[in-house]
Amino acid sequence: MFGIEWNIEFSFLIIVLAVILIIILSIVGKFISLWFQAFVSGTPIPLFNIIGMSLRKIPPHVIVNARINLFKAGLKTITVSDLETHYLAGGHVSDVAIAMIAADKANIALDWRQGTAIDLAGRNLREAVQTSVNPKVIDCPKHGEYMTGVAKDGIQIHVRARVTVRTNIAQLVGGATEETIIARVGEGIVSAIGGSDTHLQVLEAPQRISKAVLDKGLDSSTAFTILSIDIVEMQLGENIGAKLRAAKAESDKQIAQAEAEKRRAMAVAQEQENIALIKLMDSKVVEAQAAIPHAIAAAFEKGNLDIMGYQRYLNIGADTAMRKSIAEPPTQ
Repeated sequence: MFGIEWNIEFSFLIIVLAVILIIILSIVGKFISLWFQAFVSGTPIPLFNIIGMSLRKIPPHVIVNARINLFKAGLKTITVSDLETHYLAGGHVSDVAIAMIAADKANIALDWRQGTAIDLAGRNLREAVQTSVNPKVIDCPKHGEYMTGVAKDGIQIHVRARVTVRTNIAQLVGGATEETIIARVGEGIVSAIGGSDTHLQVLEAPQRISKAVLDKGLDSSTAFTILSIDIVEMQLGENIGAKLRAAKAESDKQIAQAEAEKRRAMAVAQEQENIALIKLMDSKVVEAQAAIPHAIAAAFEKGNLDIMGYQRYLNIGADTAMRKSIAEPPTQ
């Protein structure tokens, strides 16, 4: 009986140990698979290191695959610790690894520290490397719109351009983006059109505008190097100069009319003042004439004037009136 009980207990213990072993193997199995994958790829990574990644909440397959790809591509100096550090910092390990491999194959100077800095800055490192190899074309302006410039002869010109750029890896962190390139190119094109004597010069040789804009070094302090600026479409707009001249002429006319009205009002006021002055003088004459009889009467009273003197006064007045009437021209 004792032997039978011992066999049962031993069998139960073996079963429990087998179950525990199966559970452990199922848990550790994925780590063993990654360890074996790294081992056969020639980039051995300690098993406990892979398990530690999981405990640190780092996906082991991401780190292992990135390490294998980098090692096979010849970038052996990038360690597992570097990959883990970048992941914990919030970086995109797989994208950075692919970008590093592409940059190395294209002979683009890009080290791990610079690549991780670009990635953590929020820039798309893979796209930047691709643009360094295959230049990117930017529509200026975007969404099918036009830039508008006015030549010196007053003719408006609508322009669309395409800018071919290559990513400048060295200035990707802190460098200005596409919007700055579009704004600078637009400003340069408008300035070049404004510096042309006539709109015909712009239409005949649009490449002069491209060259003038390109020579200004618009890509300084940006994340790109401008390779070319091509004018793809030009349209004539309104005659802004004629409109401005017409508006100025209308304004000058209104000013002249206002000045004329001012002078007319001043003349009318002066005329009214003269009429009032004449009436004042007439009133003074009437006042003086009204004083004559009083003066005559006073002269009679004082004996300064007699009847014969008064008669001579009346004769002189009548004679003066007769001569005045003779001197006046006959009425028609």
